[in-house]
Amino acid sequence: MRAITACELTERTVPAIETASGSPVAASTAERTAQPGHPARPTPPHFEHPGGTLLAHLERVEALLASWGGRPAMRAAGLCHAFYGTDGFPLQLLDLEHRADLAEAIGADAEALAYLYASCDRKATHRGLAEDDGMLLDRFTGARVQPNLGRRRDLAELTAANELDLAAISPKIRTEYGASLLGLFTWWRPLLSASAWAHCRNVLG
Repeated sequence: MRAITACELTERTVPAIETASGSPVAASTAERTAQPGHPARPTPPHFEHPGGTLLAHLERVEALLASWGGRPAMRAAGLCHAFYGTDGFPLQLLDLEHRADLAEAIGADAEALAYLYASCDRKATHRGLAEDDGMLLDRFTGARVQPNLGRRRDLAELTAANELDLAAISPKIRTEYGASLLGLFTWWRPLLSASAWAHCRNVLG
């Protein structure tokens, strides 16, 4: 399966993005939101975000993960990490009922990682993530889950890519949150790739 491109995301818009076969993802949702009584959702090319638009941010996160040597599933999750909203970004581009559609488009591994990132209750999860028994609180279901080491590394890497992109693009974010981000990523050092850690030190000092 080939990677979903930013161009496809722009042309088809979320949630109607193309798969390798050309079928739209969650076309029924796109049709529903276009009907009276269902206001259209903002889409990545038009939604304002630090550094420009949400689409630009998604593209930068994907590119950053690629530069760190991230596997295809990690890069796809980077491009789609905001689809279900996040603990710090409440806008949902895709309903959770369409998880299977996104998985068909980008692969089950990438979709599971995108969901893991979106579902993470940061306050309850981040501090203990590097521990061997680190738990994640799912903000959608209220369930506490224990991701394996590979998944905890994936979550840390994706979180670092997201936050470091914002810190690199915005002096205000660096000033307000740089110290706390550096503290968090220092705590997560065992989970981060060497490339991610080097980028962290370059952006945050």
